[in-house]
Amino acid sequence: MQSKAATVAQYLAGLPPDRRAAIQAVLKVIRANIDPAFAEGMQYGMIGWSVPHMLYPAGYHCDPKQPLPYAAIASQKNYMALYMGCLYADDSEVERFRKRWAATGKKLDMGKSCIRFRKLDDLPLDVIGEAFAPITVKRFIADYESSRPKPRANKK
Repeated sequence: MQSKAATVAQYLAGLPPDRRAAIQAVLKVIRANIDPAFAEGMQYGMIGWSVPHMLYPAGYHCDPKQPLPYAAIASQKNYMALYMGCLYADDSEVERFRKRWAATGKKLDMGKSCIRFRKLDDLPLDVIGEAFAPITVKRFIADYESSRPKPRANKK
């Protein structure tokens, strides 16, 4: 469910109070732990963090006009979702994240790159913060580039 909001504040204002409170709590944790070089804003109808074009001019390979996405959070129809594609460039990060989550005793509802939750109590916020803390913009760009297929040499 993509929002038409142009700003984070507009997005939050359009949410029901319970979802707004949950998303604001997650935002607080992310903001306290994320490398400040990532830019926060609206991307793909969600609150997102990305690598600004001034740091990575190539942009996102699917749409180079877009900055390289790092993470996002959104209120969907039946749940809220924290999109952490940032974990998937490094298998050891995913494994460490899953182990830390399991140690909390909370059920992990994780898709390809999203963590679905219905209420704030479903999330171990310290584990979320720990997942964001070690990944700098520089490291994320390097992981992203190493995960992309190498261009083929032209055979002429």
